Amino acid sequence: MTTYDNQQEMLPVVDEAGNIVDGATRGVCHGGSFLLHPVVHLHVFDGGGRLYLQRRPEWKDIQPGRWDTAVGGHVALGESVEEALLREAREELGLTGFEAERLWTYVHRSECERELVYSFRTVWSGAIAPSEETAGGRYWTRREVEDSLGRGVFTPNFEAEWERLAAVLKEY
Repeated sequence: MTTYDNQQEMLPVVDEAGNIVDGATRGVCHGGSFLLHPVVHLHVFDGGGRLYLQRRPEWKDIQPGRWDTAVGGHVALGESVEEALLREAREELGLTGFEAERLWTYVHRSECERELVYSFRTVWSGAIAPSEETAGGRYWTRREVEDSLGRGVFTPNFEAEWERLAAVLKEY
């Protein structure tokens, strides 16, 4: 069972257009260097419009214990964004064979890092099998998400992304 993040994992360092300009370890990228590194997010909806969120394990180095995007992870050095999306969805939730719609790409800056976030969404009707990389998860209604915003329930990155996501969602 994983109980810590691999601080020696090599990540690509990119410019805002996503071009690789260097490489650095996860520890350096998350340690206040603000080296821009790419990540993928997958928003998973069920047929009723509910949004699946994962709870981050307490051992995570960033935002432990908070609720976050269903799938989120780093693009590894030498891996494409699409490969990372498929790998992370399989590793975190056991999802395979889904169709992902690309939503947007943006830079997110936290107190210790900068990420180039590639966001996608999918509608999923199959089983979800959270792995040890998460502390479980569940589907949330739009009302549940909005009632919990600003209360320390979610990661700041998810809250910022929710504003974008809510703007393109149909009412449910």
